[in-house]
Amino acid sequence: MDLAEALRHTELERLRALREADMAVAESLHAAGYELVTPAGSVLSRPAYLGAIAAGTLRYLAFEPVSQIAARVTAGAAALRYRARIKIEEGPASTEFTCWHTDYYELISGRWQAVWSQATRIP
Repeated sequence: MDLAEALRHTELERLRALREADMAVAESLHAAGYELVTPAGSVLSRPAYLGAIAAGTLRYLAFEPVSQIAARVTAGAAALRYRARIKIEEGPASTEFTCWHTDYYELISGRWQAVWSQATRIP
C-alpha cells in the first residue's frame, strides 16, 4: 500500500471514530493545534470540536465520502479532498448536507495527524 492509500485509510478511520465518538482514536488522529472550519464558517479548536463530540452535544449520524478521496502527499504533509455526506445532531436539531471536505495532515512524531479541516456545503 502506498502512502496516499494509507492516508485514505487513516481518514476513513478518523471519520469512523467521529461517528462512533471513539475518543481515544479521534484524539490520536487530531493534532494538538487542530482546527475545523465548519460549513457555517465557524472555526472550532480541537478541544471545542472533540469536546462537543465527547459530550454528545455534536453527534455525527453520518459522515462518509461520496466521491473518491483525492490525495496530494509531500514529505511530511498531505492534503485530502472529497465530497462527503454529513448528517449531524446538535442538541435537538439535526441537519443533513453534502459538502466538499478538505483535510490537511502532517507527520508529527512519526504519526499522521489532521491539522486542519474545512467543509464547504454544496447547494
